[in-house]
Amino acid sequence: MAKHTLIAMVENRPGVLNRVASLFRRRGFNIESIAVGHTEVAGLSRMTIVVDGSTVSVEQVRKQLDKLIDVVKVTDITEDSMVARELALVRIKATPTTRSEIIQIVDIFRANIVDVAADSVVVEVSGDEDKLESLLRLLKGFGISEVARTGRIAMTRGMAGPISVGEEKPSRKTASYRKKKGISDLSNL
Repeated sequence: MAKHTLIAMVENRPGVLNRVASLFRRRGFNIESIAVGHTEVAGLSRMTIVVDGSTVSVEQVRKQLDKLIDVVKVTDITEDSMVARELALVRIKATPTTRSEIIQIVDIFRANIVDVAADSVVVEVSGDEDKLESLLRLLKGFGISEVARTGRIAMTRGMAGPISVGEEKPSRKTASYRKKKGISDLSNL
């Protein structure tokens, strides 16, 4: 079993995230992370979903996801050359004697201290999962009191991504689909 990164372009509507997550749940997949945000196209959101599973079973779920009416397109970019990042906020216990050592470690990882209190500091770090895990291991000795992570966001390298603006939707979502959804110009998708 390996981690797979799926990218889904979905309509920005209530309940879409629930339907996508339910499809994975019904098939017994554990979602490692899921990150959703607006795209450059109004009305569409981009989901980055990381799941553990065999290539065959993940491909089967990808095909089933693509059949959901609110899903425009789903692509498995696991084997593609990609840029993947994650963001984390970490609250670390800090005393006047340990604060300077924490600052040095944070600087090495090109992270930022975004809040300082009498007994703690909050660090913001972004990068690949290995970078975040390495920083967390080093900061663990000071006492981590809270961690908030976004999960992976990713896109393929270069200009031709798996989901490009101006790309036509799959054939099952053609003229009747566009009419039903009020989509007149595919160049906006």
